[in-house]
Amino acid sequence: MPEIVSDCPRCRTKHTTFMLIGANRIANKNGLECNEAFCQCRQCGLGTTFVVTVRNPNLGSQLSNQGGMTKIAGSLMPFISVDGFVSLKDMSAVSAPEHLPPGILNAFNEGATCLAVKCPNAAATMFRLCIDMATRGMLPAEPAAGQEDVGGLNRKVRRDLGLRLPWLFDTGMLPEGLRELSHCIKEDGNDGAHQGTLTAEDGEDLLDFATVLLDRLYSEPRRLELAKERRDKRRAPPA
Repeated sequence: MPEIVSDCPRCRTKHTTFMLIGANRIANKNGLECNEAFCQCRQCGLGTTFVVTVRNPNLGSQLSNQGGMTKIAGSLMPFISVDGFVSLKDMSAVSAPEHLPPGILNAFNEGATCLAVKCPNAAATMFRLCIDMATRGMLPAEPAAGQEDVGGLNRKVRRDLGLRLPWLFDTGMLPEGLRELSHCIKEDGNDGAHQGTLTAEDGEDLLDFATVLLDRLYSEPRRLELAKERRDKRRAPPA
């Protein structure tokens, strides 16, 4: 019987052996075949669906010639790598807006995962972080010592997301149409995240605002740039 070696997420046994019961090809990742492999742990007898990737195209061809993973006698580990396992986090169907900077993208994805596994307070923290990072860079440079800041802007407003957003709306740096959605961000961080009192609805509100804001700030401008590049390429004179 085909076997996979990995840590068991059910009984926590390290580097144990699983019997492969069935496999389902789900995608190609960077040209490599990716599968969901349903396995049974030899220690606890419970099942886990692992996500596994064939190590290289040549090994993929070898597996195909032998009838696939379920037809291999013995260990599959020379052929595959174990990337993870299917769990509650995979319920997240929320995709991040396109063209986000890496730090903001990571925070958004972490927030979406937290929301999917019913951790709204953790999700709120990550969505606030996305919004904070995105809007902090919109502020004018801090004034030199002895000089006054731009109208109404001060250190507290710069530091506090709940105060910064109204300033950005009032000065026209953020579209007025987003103001109502921004009400999920309260002044002084008083949105319940620190008290652990947020609900799933609160997390969804923060998700909606973060999604629309990030799309406006990053996705739309980049899509326009790419469209212009395609247009210029089409209209460029022949070389």
